[in-house]
Amino acid sequence: MTVPVLSIVGSSNSGKTTLVEQLIAVLAGKGLRIASIKHSHHQPEMDMPGKDSWRHKQAGAVTSFLVGPSQMMMVADIEQEINPNLLADRFCDAYDLVLVEGYASLPGAKIEVLRAERSMHLLCHPSELLAVVTNVPSVYPELLQFDLDDIEALSAFVLRWIHHDA
Repeated sequence: MTVPVLSIVGSSNSGKTTLVEQLIAVLAGKGLRIASIKHSHHQPEMDMPGKDSWRHKQAGAVTSFLVGPSQMMMVADIEQEINPNLLADRFCDAYDLVLVEGYASLPGAKIEVLRAERSMHLLCHPSELLAVVTNVPSVYPELLQFDLDDIEALSAFVLRWIHHDA
């Protein structure tokens, strides 16, 4: 069984991170195991210069794991940006949902955050979206809409989508 992957997309500073954080809290509170993937257009700093795992990578390791009593981190070289669906298939089979922040241009299930203060234009074509989360009522009447502050209704929709998609 493939884990459902849902991308939360939107313009910069539209509230994607806040929405993902809220969705994770509500869905995890209902007992779901959630994995998250954050897309960045910049090269993220994932390891601290001078630390052992950083030194291993600098010495030539293609992948380095940092493992502690209750968490682990993997830093790996990649030849090209990896599709979040491939990451989910490879590393997330023990989860109920993978929430992705970003990747608007890739195919797959998406919900777009549209905040009036940032932009009134969707990044995605309406046919690519499951819904829009917005503070502008009826801005795209052809789309299912949720208010930015109605995380309960949005999480109920996501739960229905997970069970329908599974």
